[in-house]
This record gives sequence, structure tokens and C-alpha cells, in this order.
Amino acid sequence: MDILKLRQYEGLSPFEIKDFLAKAASKTASASAVTYLNAGRGNPNWIATEPREAFFLLGQFAIGESKRVMDLPPGVGGMPQMPGISARLSAWLAKHADLPGAGFLGALVPWAVQKFGFDADKFVHELVDSIIGDNYPVPDRMLVHNEQIVHEYLQWAMCGSPRPKGKFKLYAVEGGTAAMCYIFKSMKTNRLLNAGDTIALATPIFTPYLEMPHLEDYDLKVVNIQATQENRWQFADAELDKLLDPKIKAFFVVNPGNPSAVALSEKTIAKIGAILKKRPDLILLTDDVYGTFVPGFRSLLGAFPQNTIGVYSYSKYFGCTGWRLGVIAVHEDNLFEKLIAQHPEPILKKLDKRYSAITLEPRKLRFIDRIVADSRDVALNHTAGLSLPQQVMMILFSAYELMDTKKNYQKACIGIVKKRVEATLEGLGIEIAPNPLYDYYYGLIDLEFWARKYVGEDVVEWMKANVHPLDFVFRLAEDHGIVLLNGSGFEAPDWSVRVSFANLNDHVYDDIGRAVRAVARGYRQAYEASKGKASKGEAVKAKPEPKARSKK
Repeated sequence: MDILKLRQYEGLSPFEIKDFLAKAASKTASASAVTYLNAGRGNPNWIATEPREAFFLLGQFAIGESKRVMDLPPGVGGMPQMPGISARLSAWLAKHADLPGAGFLGALVPWAVQKFGFDADKFVHELVDSIIGDNYPVPDRMLVHNEQIVHEYLQWAMCGSPRPKGKFKLYAVEGGTAAMCYIFKSMKTNRLLNAGDTIALATPIFTPYLEMPHLEDYDLKVVNIQATQENRWQFADAELDKLLDPKIKAFFVVNPGNPSAVALSEKTIAKIGAILKKRPDLILLTDDVYGTFVPGFRSLLGAFPQNTIGVYSYSKYFGCTGWRLGVIAVHEDNLFEKLIAQHPEPILKKLDKRYSAITLEPRKLRFIDRIVADSRDVALNHTAGLSLPQQVMMILFSAYELMDTKKNYQKACIGIVKKRVEATLEGLGIEIAPNPLYDYYYGLIDLEFWARKYVGEDVVEWMKANVHPLDFVFRLAEDHGIVLLNGSGFEAPDWSVRVSFANLNDHVYDDIGRAVRAVARGYRQAYEASKGKASKGEAVKAKPEPKARSKK
């Protein structure tokens, strides 16, 4: 495609460029014998069935409990009552033991009572009343039993070993995207980040983290802390040393990376710890949605709980992007409240005024509760909170994983994406060394990196001088009906593309690998033609020519 035409897309998010690619790929698929393949989105094509079965079965019991209180002919029920509700659920499940979800639901209550010391009636009533959704969320930040179960789940999903001391305060939110918006807003409101301040981003990184700081709402300066493929997507010492600059107020990380799909190593985490000893006032924000795809995962939240705001979304692991389930975690002993307390008196008085309608002592308001209030512009704080049916689903997902002591569900999910990675590598005709920190959810294919390795510097330099980097993704769409995202939109290398291994059937990924190889071969042939050379075949040998994909 013409370089001048492609330049118009340079300022767009890859998620917006994707729409143009999708149109081109769809047109190609309609006009030829290939299947349209969109590997640009991270939405998984699997779901966790058993917690959902329990959810819908619990709903049936809850309706019965409602009718037990009131059952008027037009279809008017009452509000479920607590006394004896646990025994009634056990009896009801015994009568419906053959229904999907009954086994898990029957095991859930005694497990929770034993593990957390819950009162059985109070726990079951929270589940039943919440799944009906007949009350405002109380407490507004998060249901009592839900917070305890999710706290334990996050210790496994994010914190790793050794388990951090103390407790985290949690806020259930509408997915990871809502968490990001709420955190940015509250950090600005509480003057933890002000217009003109500098933050650091661990790049490559999920595009919204690149875009939000530059909005007029925040107007932040950004320093990139760059991980590279040559360093297996870890940070070199020189990059981390940038964090020693006292002008940098916060360091934002997606771990494992998106799009790199590699978790921070123990060595890297230790280096960040050394930085914090010199910069104890450095705020960390970590988004760990893919951590469950790396066995033994360790988050910055687990390593440095006092300095870290944690973000987790259930969307990818449980296949529930439509449920909008996420959580913000802040340790009870945290840096943020100390920084707020150090503000000059005029600023503290402004914050006193902001929060005075919801508390008699605004200066004692916890940071996590400030996030809740700010998420609803303070005035609507009394109606804050994630919807109660969503919180029930969060309980069921969390408990399902915690009760799975053999981690069969985790193994199954990792097995799905790992198989697709292997198929893509087969199509590409390359091998990569195993990496225990790789989550298999995404792949970042850097054409320049591999071209330099397999076909030489001359071809790479010609390609960079004569072809626009976005031509790579448009060529895949226009010639092969395939949509991938341009890595440059994530601050990844210009000639890289992100492949999602989550959202397509297993058998198509080798086709994607072959298509990428075909585009690379086309560039090499164009280089040879420009030099008057005859093509000598594959840039990477040992694999057959790509074949047209028939529609399936």
C-alpha cells in the first residue's frame, strides 16, 4: 500500500486501525476462497461452565425463596429472608442433585464456612438476595463475603509467594477498564498526580495506558521503561534506573505484558525493589489480568503491597468479558494515604470539602474509599458499587478456582492457548526457546527482528526505506483475509504485530503463521527484484509454501 496513504493511520489506536483492517480482510474473504480470521481481539472463545451452571441454578432457588415470602397472582414476590436459608438450600439441592451446578453449589457453602468461618445463613442469604438484585450494594464498595473470598483469590492470582502480610481493601468494579478510569480520576482528584507531572510506563503496554495520560483531563508527561525481545521482554538495568529520577511520580505496569505476554522475572522484581529502597515514594500500578496463565505468577502487588495499586479482571481467564468483572486492590497500610496526608493545608481543605458530605472526618477517609466516591462523583457515593448479580458471579468464579486444588481449570486454559502458539510457530517455520514466564495469550511477531536474523541487514534496511511498517498488517488483511494488530500502537517495535491466541479455533493458527511468512517472503522478493536478483525461495526454510485456505 502507498506510504503516504498509510501515514494517515499513524496517529490512530491499533483498535481503531483494526476496523479498517477488518473491512479489507472481509472484502478479501468474500472475493476469494479464504476464511476471514480476526486474531486482533483478546476476547477468549472458551468459558468456565460450572460456575455459570451454579449461578443459574442458584437463581432458581432464589426465586423460590422470594415466592416463599410473597406470591401474588400477577407475579409479585417478596424479599428472601435469612433465618434457616442455608438448610433450605441444602434440602432444595438434594431434591435437584441431578441438575447442572448442583454439585458445585452444594460443596460451596460448607467449603466457605470451613475456610472463612462464615455464618452459613448470612453467606447464603448474601448469595440469594444478591442474585435477585433487590437491594442496593451494601457495603457500597463490595459485599462482605465477596470481599473475603476475592481477597483469597487475589492472593493466589496476583500475589504469589511469599504471601504478603496484612490485608487488602478491595473495590469490585465493571472490569479492568473501569478500574483504570477510576484510578486515574482519583489519583488526579487527590493530587497524587497533577497536570505536568511525570509518570513512567512499562512498554510495550496496553494502548489505553499510552493514550490516557495525554488527555486534557490529566496532561501527564511520560517516560517509557522499555522491555525488549533481545532481553526476553525484561527491563535492562539502564531502563529501570530511569525510575530513580524523583520527577517520576508513578510507574504503570501490565504484568504479564500486553502484547509481550511475558511476566516480570524474579530478578526484575528484585531490581524494582532496589529502586523502591531509594525511591520509597514511587507509586506502582499493576494490571495483572493475564497472571493466571503463568503458574506461580508473582505480581508487584504481592512483592511491594504498600506502594502498589492492583488491578485484576476476571474477563480473560473465565471467558466473561461480557460480565464486566474487575477489582481494585489497595493494601491497608499504603503509601497513598501517607502522601495525601503530606499535602499542604490549602489542598487538604479542598479535599475536606470534597468528601465532607460522606464522612465527618474526611482526612481519615481511606484511599480505596476515595476511589469509590470519586467513581460516582462523590454525590452519588451512596449508590455506588458493582451490581449484586455481578458480585455473585465474582464469588462463584473465585471460589471455583480456589476449590480446584489440582488446578485442572488453569491447566486446561493454558493448554488451549499453548496449542495455538505451537500451531502458529509451525506455520511460521521457526522455533523459539521455552520461557516459563510466557503466558501464551498473545504473541508479538517482530518482522524486523526475524528478517535481520534470517535474511540479513541489507533486506531489513531496504524494507525500512521503501515500505511503511503498517503495510505489514494491511498486506495480511488485503492478501490473506487476516486481522492482526500493529505492535507500534502498543509502543512495541514498528514492524511487529500482535496475535491473539484466545479467540480463534485451533486449526487456523498455522494458517496465520504461513500468511505472515508469505508477507515476509514478498518483501524479500521485492528487495531482490530492486537489486536485479532472482528469488532463491523461502527466507526461512524447512516449511512448505503457504496454501490457500478453504472456507470451513
